[in-house]
Amino acid sequence: MQEKGFRENWLDKLSPFQMIALFYLMAVTISCILLGMPVAHKDGVDLTFIELLFTSVSAVSVTGLTVISVVDTFNTFGIFLLAFVLQFGGIGIMTLGTFIWIIIGKKIGLRERRLIMTDQNQVTFRGMVRLMIEILKIIIFIELIGFIILSTYYLRYFPTWEEALLQGFFASISATTNAGFDITGQSLIPFKNDYFVQFIQIILIILGSIGFPVLVEVKQYLLTAPDKRKNIRFSLFTKVTSLTYFILVVVGFLFLILLEWNHYFAGEKWHEIIFYGLFQSVTTRSAGLATMDVSMLTEQSQLIMSALMFIGASPSSVGGGIRTTTFALMIIFLLTFARGKRRIHIFRREIHDEDLFKAVTVTIMALFICFGATTVLTITEPFPLMPIIFEVASAFGTTGLSMGITPDLTTTGKIIIILLMFIGRIGILTFLFSFNTEKKQGEYHYPKERIIIG
Repeated sequence: MQEKGFRENWLDKLSPFQMIALFYLMAVTISCILLGMPVAHKDGVDLTFIELLFTSVSAVSVTGLTVISVVDTFNTFGIFLLAFVLQFGGIGIMTLGTFIWIIIGKKIGLRERRLIMTDQNQVTFRGMVRLMIEILKIIIFIELIGFIILSTYYLRYFPTWEEALLQGFFASISATTNAGFDITGQSLIPFKNDYFVQFIQIILIILGSIGFPVLVEVKQYLLTAPDKRKNIRFSLFTKVTSLTYFILVVVGFLFLILLEWNHYFAGEKWHEIIFYGLFQSVTTRSAGLATMDVSMLTEQSQLIMSALMFIGASPSSVGGGIRTTTFALMIIFLLTFARGKRRIHIFRREIHDEDLFKAVTVTIMALFICFGATTVLTITEPFPLMPIIFEVASAFGTTGLSMGITPDLTTTGKIIIILLMFIGRIGILTFLFSFNTEKKQGEYHYPKERIIIG
């Protein structure tokens, strides 16, 4: 009884941020156990601990960076286990946890709702359980449609219907969760001239990374009678994140075409250039799938892609990075300040100071973390600076694109990438606040004094 009371008392002292970080650490542990089982491996495969840990963190964080060949390591059972981990990591621990709590009849109290709110980057308790159920329904529906379309279409590529179903199943989950893993052994390069496969993958990637609340609101809009849709008002989050998301896709697309026009795209047909540029721009949101060897691009394009991966996907989605809304607030703040104004307005709404502080904090901390990781890797790894920057941005943004250096990283380098993937998945704020003991601040203020800036 005393041991149980001690354990409950210890857990009660943890903040929601600490609990979320702990849950994801537990998820990594479970992933290591599942993916490390010999029954999941092909004959003769023997993974080292660092390889298993790297793969598990990459799967839970739905990154896709890997130091092993998935197709050469896991058998069919292992591929299904990996898909399960990707699903678990992509949708989020609290989303699946809520579903399990409902099934077993557990009452979802205030503490559970705080955990859900923290995991999904929400700002209110209202409708948390309903939101989690809606997210689960929508994601499973999207994956099911993707599975049906891709596996049916893959019959023309693979010799047996079993292999086509397996490829379609894994491809749908990997794209929707933006995991970046593949079981072709070559990502989507075998489909570089198949625009239908690329189009379906692009749609799945966007639906997974644009933000779960956006999908919920769009679903509500589509299911509402046409004559009543004018009464539906999309939230500020949906407007900002959707606009920012697609602006980044267009900007990335245009930059890649301009920078590679006389290089990688030289001699390519116009439709090949469009799909090359579009897919690579979309996949930098967080997906990590590729239709080309990114190491063949110019350094300027690689730098642009690194910046896009650093920004990452939308909040409350499957992706990492600083998130699209953080980037949007920073840009709007700079423009507002440059015009001499103090209040930030978007779509006739004023932004809370707390949200702005969070955006600034996340951006600065992310820059420090990535700069520090890059500096250390330039010391420990025998690679040029650009591949290292690309690898760091990919890990932090939980994207999974690489210039081919991942398997050759030293143990120190692999540990740094593991930490970046983990931080990118749980988020900068969760990472920071997990060190906070939540002590109440005193009700007093120090005298204010101005300092010289700029």
